[in-house]
Amino acid sequence: MEKTDDPAGVARCVTAVSAGPPVARGRARPSGVRPWWLGAALLAAAAAAAVLGPAGIRWTEHPAVQAWRTVCLAITVQALPFLLLGTALSGAINAFVPAGLFARVLPKRPALAVPVAGAAGAVLPGCECASVPVASSLIRQGVPPAAAFAFLLSAPAVNPVVLTATAVAFPGNPAMVAARLLASLATAAVMGWLWLWLGKEEWLRPLLRRRHTGHRPGHSRWTEFRLGFQHDFLHAGGFLVLGAMAAATFNVTVPGAVLDAFSGSPWLSVLFLAGLAVLLAVCSEADAFVAASLTGFSPTARLAFLVVGPMVDLKLIALQAGTFGRAFAWRFCTATTVVAVVAGVLIGGALL
Repeated sequence: MEKTDDPAGVARCVTAVSAGPPVARGRARPSGVRPWWLGAALLAAAAAAAVLGPAGIRWTEHPAVQAWRTVCLAITVQALPFLLLGTALSGAINAFVPAGLFARVLPKRPALAVPVAGAAGAVLPGCECASVPVASSLIRQGVPPAAAFAFLLSAPAVNPVVLTATAVAFPGNPAMVAARLLASLATAAVMGWLWLWLGKEEWLRPLLRRRHTGHRPGHSRWTEFRLGFQHDFLHAGGFLVLGAMAAATFNVTVPGAVLDAFSGSPWLSVLFLAGLAVLLAVCSEADAFVAASLTGFSPTARLAFLVVGPMVDLKLIALQAGTFGRAFAWRFCTATTVVAVVAGVLIGGALL
């Protein structure tokens, strides 16, 4: 090995040796776990976009860019309080709830636990962003994944806040509220049973390798809560921003005339509004007002929009991929979309 007289190079070598071997540090993080600062960086990027826009940078003055920024921030700000609620509840479950409590409360048979967990979704007054971290905590607490996924799907669609908003958006039309409730519960139950039948444990291995579960000796429960809340919020928040960016891109690039092209066909209108719900990523507390404004479409098509939206949209796909793994997210979201459309058509055809 040649000698060197470069003191800076020697200093860099000494610093590298004192910092410890990089390979060993890399092995300390379990496979599939993204560093916590990824979510923080994405949230910071979104905040920077909001701040730099009014700062006078010329390219941000273009109307399309301003519209994109407005929609992206609107989706993020709309969902952020409920993401805070969900991650706080997730951290509380992780730190304060005794391990196995939920598993003991639910029926022992998973096939019966699925509809019970789906009906329990009515107790979480939040949107779909809150249900993802809560469902992950339930799985870590020993709840069968099928029951946790039924809760994940039903909570944003059948809670009292969403049903009240639906009644306000469709005044004098209680059938729409009942149809949304029944179609959402049916979709959640069917997806839970499908997971029992076809689900594979390896799709959830990234989840099982992530942060600790429950209270650890030597740590206060409030410390456990803070660490769990920080991890879940920064992790899920980054994927929320990515989903909001994708939804904003669709809102800006697709002209309104496209809506009119599909409203004339009963079947195409159902499929189009189901796809639109996925792309728009409207929070479940507000989607009823969007559906009510789509007066050119049939009631069944608008019901499909209301059933699919809280269960599958761009930000949810991103959140589920970041929480449960991409192998799970693509399979689960695709199957959920199909089941939700079928449930909306059948129940909408009978009630609306």
